[in-house]
Amino acid sequence: MIVVTGGAGFIGSNLVAGLEQRFGADGPDLVVVDRLGQDDKWKNIAKRDLAAIVQPEDFFAFLEAHAGGIEAIFHLGAISSTTERDADLIVRQNVILPLDLWHWCAKHGTRLIYASSAATYGDGDSGFDDDASPAGLARLRPMNAYGWSKHLFDRQAVKLAGRGIHPPQWAGLKFFNVYGPNEYHKGSMQSVVSHITPKIRAEGSATLFKSHRPGIDHGGQKRDFVYVQDCVDVMLWLYDTPSVNGIFNLGTGTARSFADLANAVFAALGRDPHIHYADMPEAIRDRYQYFTQARMERLREAGYPGQFTTLEDGVRRYVQDFLTAADPYR
Repeated sequence: MIVVTGGAGFIGSNLVAGLEQRFGADGPDLVVVDRLGQDDKWKNIAKRDLAAIVQPEDFFAFLEAHAGGIEAIFHLGAISSTTERDADLIVRQNVILPLDLWHWCAKHGTRLIYASSAATYGDGDSGFDDDASPAGLARLRPMNAYGWSKHLFDRQAVKLAGRGIHPPQWAGLKFFNVYGPNEYHKGSMQSVVSHITPKIRAEGSATLFKSHRPGIDHGGQKRDFVYVQDCVDVMLWLYDTPSVNGIFNLGTGTARSFADLANAVFAALGRDPHIHYADMPEAIRDRYQYFTQARMERLREAGYPGQFTTLEDGVRRYVQDFLTAADPYR
C-alpha cells in the first residue's frame, strides 16, 4: 500500500496518477488522505482507482489499522497558503503532524517522502543551495509563516536523522514554481499560466506586474518554473531508489522571466503576444521576489538521471492538452 497525503491536491493528484500509470491494475493499493470540500477538487482524483479516501482527522487511526502493510507515504498535505495568518494552525498541520508521522514511519519501517518548499529560502539573499547541514539550514530566513514552518520541520528532520531516528528512507523536496493540470481549485494560488490562458483566449492579451526595481524590465522578474510531471518523475525515482535520503531542491535549475512564460502561452495558443503591465500592489512590493533558481547539483549527485521539461514545452503541453481541452483534468 502507498499513501499520498494531500492526494486530491495539485501535486498530490498528479503523483497518484503517475503511480497508477506506473503500476497498472495489479499494483499496490493507492490511498489518498485529503479533504475534498464543496468545489470541484474531487475531479482531480475522479479518474483514479483508489483503495480508500481518508479524512485527515482519521489519518493516524488508519495508519494504526494498517501498520505493517504500508510500504511508503508521500506526505504532500499541508497548509500551503503563503498568506495564511493563523500561525497556530500552520504549526499543527505543518510541524506537529509531520513530526508525528516521521516517528510513526521510523517505528514501523515505512518510507517517507515529504514536501518541503522553496519558500524556506525567504527573499533568496542567502541563495538557493539545498545544503541540509545544520549550518546550511541555519542561514535561511523564510519570509512568511508557511515557509518558516517548512523550514522548521526540515531542521527537525535533519536533527532526528543525525540521531539515528528516521524512516528507512526519508527525503524532503523543496518545490519551486510548479505549474500544470489539476491546480484549478487553488484560486489565487494557481500558476500564472492557468490565470492568463483564459484571458488571452477571451481578450487576446495578458497582464503582468510591472517591475519596481531599477535595472529589471517589466515582466523581467524571474522564477524557476517546473512542470508538474517533472516533479512526479523525481518522486517516482525516489520511490525506485530507496537508498537516497536527504533534502533536495526540485526545480529545473533555470530561471525564466514572467514575460517568457506569457510568450510561451501565446505561442501555445497560436496568438501574437500582447502583454500589458500593471503596478504591483504596494502591500507586496517590499517582499516580492525578483529571482528564484534552484541549485540542482545535489539531486544529480544523488543519481537522478531525468531531464527537465523546457518552459516552452511544459506550457505547450499544459495549455494544449489540458487548459483548452473539454476535460482539463488529468
